[in-house]
Amino acid sequence: MFAEFGAKDALPALTKLVIALSRNFVTWLPLILLVAIGLAFALVTIYRRPRGRRFFHGLMLKLPVIGDVLKKIAVARFTRTLGTLLGSGVPILDALEIVAKASGNMVIEEGIMYARAKISEGKNLADPLSEIKVFPGMVVQMVAVGEQTGALDTMLNKIADFYEDEVDVAVAALTSLLEPILMVIIGSMVGTVLIAMYLPIFDLAGKIKAD
Repeated sequence: MFAEFGAKDALPALTKLVIALSRNFVTWLPLILLVAIGLAFALVTIYRRPRGRRFFHGLMLKLPVIGDVLKKIAVARFTRTLGTLLGSGVPILDALEIVAKASGNMVIEEGIMYARAKISEGKNLADPLSEIKVFPGMVVQMVAVGEQTGALDTMLNKIADFYEDEVDVAVAALTSLLEPILMVIIGSMVGTVLIAMYLPIFDLAGKIKAD
């Protein structure tokens, strides 16, 4: 119909592209769903294995922005739980084992258990924590000060207070960053579809007016 009014092309290129994408999506929808289900099943299967879970947990800590937030959450959880346990009179080796199991991240759990093994050999807590590469240098230094002064539990709780505030700020910043990005993506998609729908009408109106 569009061509019958004298237009050179049946439809504008953008409109053709949107229509082609829509038709292909409907045509390939069963295959897309099948691939998505297969991929999800494969990821779950890999995640259930220790090596796969360790890979994903390590990858999460290395992600830009999100990885930094996860590290701060890990530090806050570690220091708060360990400080509470030590303040309650739990031996440090038992406390570290409990904290490791409650970490929720296999890489961090292995790091804490490594620190526990070093402490059982007679070393302090600060040195193995510095080797884990998850805990910031400031945290390691404050832990060392806490060990030297005999107030490790108090120092750990102070670190936890600081990093819990840092987590709140980081989550708020991440949320404020994601909102405009999502709006731009959704707006671009909707705008592209609308332009593709109205381009033939505009072209047709221009052709009729020219005639």
